[in-house]
Amino acid sequence: MCGIAGAVEFDGRPADVAAIRSMTAAVAHRGPDGTATFLDTACGLGHRRLAVIDLSEAAAQPMFDATGRFAVTYNGEIYNFLELRRELERAGTPFKTQSDTEVLVNAFAVWGVECLSRLNGMFAFAIWDRQQRRLTIARDRYGTKPLYYSITPSAFLFGSEVKAILADPRTRCTLDREGLVEYLTFQNFFSDRTLFAGVRLLPAGCSLTIEPSRRMTGPAKFWDFDFRETITADDDECVEELDRLFRQAVQRQLVSDVEIGAYLSGGLDSGAITALASNRVENLKTFTCGFDLSSASGLELAFDERVLSERVSSRFKTEHYEMVLKAGDMQRVIPRLVWHMEEPRVGQSYPNFYIAQLASKFVKVALAGSGGDELFAGYPWRYYRALGSLDFDDYVDRYYGFWQRLLPVDSAEAVFAPIWSDVKHVSTRDIFRGVFPRNSSPSSPADYVNQSLYFEAKTFLHGLLVMEDKLSMAHGLETRVPFLDNDLVDFAQHLPLKLKLANLSAAPRLDENEAGPKAAKYYSQTRDGKIVLRKLMARYLPAEIVDGEKQGFSAPDASWFKGESIDYVRHTLLEGRPRLFDYLSRSEIQPLVTEHLEGRHNRRLLIWSLLNLEQWLKTFQPQ
Repeated sequence: MCGIAGAVEFDGRPADVAAIRSMTAAVAHRGPDGTATFLDTACGLGHRRLAVIDLSEAAAQPMFDATGRFAVTYNGEIYNFLELRRELERAGTPFKTQSDTEVLVNAFAVWGVECLSRLNGMFAFAIWDRQQRRLTIARDRYGTKPLYYSITPSAFLFGSEVKAILADPRTRCTLDREGLVEYLTFQNFFSDRTLFAGVRLLPAGCSLTIEPSRRMTGPAKFWDFDFRETITADDDECVEELDRLFRQAVQRQLVSDVEIGAYLSGGLDSGAITALASNRVENLKTFTCGFDLSSASGLELAFDERVLSERVSSRFKTEHYEMVLKAGDMQRVIPRLVWHMEEPRVGQSYPNFYIAQLASKFVKVALAGSGGDELFAGYPWRYYRALGSLDFDDYVDRYYGFWQRLLPVDSAEAVFAPIWSDVKHVSTRDIFRGVFPRNSSPSSPADYVNQSLYFEAKTFLHGLLVMEDKLSMAHGLETRVPFLDNDLVDFAQHLPLKLKLANLSAAPRLDENEAGPKAAKYYSQTRDGKIVLRKLMARYLPAEIVDGEKQGFSAPDASWFKGESIDYVRHTLLEGRPRLFDYLSRSEIQPLVTEHLEGRHNRRLLIWSLLNLEQWLKTFQPQ
């Protein structure tokens, strides 16, 4: 795990070593164990090292293949690197180190971009071909590792984080107004846009090539999710195969020359990983973040999962560490959080910052449960909304309405009044539709649910992964996600839906005309999900974990925003001259905030996003 940066200069300009070093220094927190640069005519590569596999200096980057033709700067871990190494050695490739980096660059030298389909791991890399004078950048299947790029009039710039690109003196930070509309519609980015004008995020599962002549190819997709029911084995056979693949995935991701720990919430996914990892790691260290619920109310009273975490830790004899967040911890950390996140993504992310900070005091690598919900249908109340669609367009309309998480539907013109002339052409429905394959044509309830699983893996999971990378690497901590092992993913996405959800024909519908608390009744009937994973984990985990209801990793901010944090929210969003109202209508936004503060409507996600936006403007566009 590391930080990478670099440039390809256009029109015969030589790479500038000072600029490359500045870009690399901007992501120094990602790699505290070393730094280096490489220059070859128009190309400059920079690297910050977090040493995890082969800690020797021989494994430092940038690194060359056996012929010296290819130079790589790389961030990530290739879990099947030993198998690939043996294959390359049989073909005559010599090796000097024990690192996965050397395997990666030699695999590229032998197989070209075709090597991407062979890699089982998380990665973002840039490889310079010294002979063809061509740079190739690529990002792993699922988008576990971020990789940003920008094309200026004089150069192609890239980095693990946007701040590496901004460190080049030719760039300036300007808010991408179209990106702002996208974010405030979905609380996420479904396209490759960011909040930074001119900076794009290379899509997951894609590569791109660029030459000093400005010739660019891509982004080109080398892999995509494919949720279809193709497995015909019986239920018991599926459970056994899942057991084999899951144990294999955890074992693969334990490869390391430094100590590995695990995040441990009270949920199924992190508990499953802890159960299997503890059998292979003596005195496995586990980490839990809890919340002070003294001022919480309603559903948020269940947000602290420390009791369940302690139960799992006790069963598997882990060395367990906990921390407790209070209302004031959000405003205390938000300046650092926004600087590291760079662009807000899904949900309230500051608890992830704190738990990564805790884990980094004890280990260099932590296992996380991301991906389990998206693979095994962990949010059934979302998918059931798709059932009963008349056709695919009707399905898109239904799901598009559901995923508008922040602002009232059809309020864009009023909300974005200060910049409406610049963004009125933006169609967020088209952005939403663009997530799905062009030839999507579901015809059955299972097809529609699989479309939803595809959508959430491409968007919600991707947002979680970007957030997790930024906030762990803020502390020089590598996070690994065993659920996103290639073999496990390929199996899970082809399972019959009956092994993920209950009988689809009996799925509840939400009757908008029904009196009473409709939403509560609907959610109470849609709490199945992850059936096959629950069956398997009944072998390993306590029943209260296996049978527990899905709950996100979130602080009780709905209560805190109208309670202990109310003065902070008022001061930031209602008083004085907040910067965000240069782009948003004060008369539209402030009443929405007030509704929450007065307890009339839960708008915690909107308030969190507005707080982030205001801090983003102060951080990246200071007056």
